[in-house]
Amino acid sequence: MGKPRQEGFPPGFYFVLLVKDDPLVIPISSRQERTLAKPVEVEGIGFITGSFVTLRFCPAPENTGIVFHRTDLSPKTFIPAHVTNVTGTNRRTTLGQKPFQVTLVEHVLAALSGLRIDNCIVELNAEDPPGLDGSASEFVNLLKKTGSVAQNSRKMIYGVESPIIVESKGATLALHPCEGTGLKMTYFLDYGNQSPIQKQVHTQIIEPALFTREISQCRTFILEEEADMLKAQGLGSRTTSQDLVIFGPKGPIDNQLRFANEPARHKVLDMVGDLALLGVDLCGHVVAYRSGHPLNVELARNLFQKLQMTISPSARLTA
Repeated sequence: MGKPRQEGFPPGFYFVLLVKDDPLVIPISSRQERTLAKPVEVEGIGFITGSFVTLRFCPAPENTGIVFHRTDLSPKTFIPAHVTNVTGTNRRTTLGQKPFQVTLVEHVLAALSGLRIDNCIVELNAEDPPGLDGSASEFVNLLKKTGSVAQNSRKMIYGVESPIIVESKGATLALHPCEGTGLKMTYFLDYGNQSPIQKQVHTQIIEPALFTREISQCRTFILEEEADMLKAQGLGSRTTSQDLVIFGPKGPIDNQLRFANEPARHKVLDMVGDLALLGVDLCGHVVAYRSGHPLNVELARNLFQKLQMTISPSARLTA
């Protein structure tokens, strides 16, 4: 059982880690790393800051990983997209320390990870990327249009020997072992019987074609009272019900769902982005119930700790 942890998590958040015989993260397979064939950029309004943002995806050498570059800051600021750099998980995932940080990174990371683009410098001139329509669809379309190329280095694929589960306040997130080298995700969404968002579930195999068609176009959603509260705090001042899915008492306001279970699918999108912070591919079955960014990141942190023991067996002896 893990100890409560507060760093990078919302106030009052705690988690419990449940493991069976301290399961290890084990290497399963590998594949060639990939990067972009050429740079591509997109512009739009940031959901958080309301700034007009230019984001540019750039090719990167093998073994670089995904690195954010804040081009508006001096000195040059590079923030690796890694779980060790997470500093916030309240409603979104944040990397780095102010002013040298980027926030709401999960949709960008989901687009790259969902398409298996491993090495990329993500340039942007603001704290948050363009919000666009609240999904990863436009990022994915641009990345597919510019194309990707294989590199010589190998991207490792890891699994677990037995389930690892993290939970907090009735929410759970687990990685289960399964045969093969693929990754499957299931999300059970339940906001209660009185919520305008119906209980729903979605299960998805995560591979580029299916991710593009079934997950990438699923948008951020929020309750009307939550949207009003955020705007009162000065956040999302230029974001409207046309830009993302806002649920009122009778359902989406001035908008229509793209799938009957679009909210559950968007939760899968967020899991793809947050778990990409591990820096390796996962195989197995990720099963989530009412979880969000805090548990996504906590699972990634726990897997990273176990991964370090797998890579350096001596660490196991001194831990």
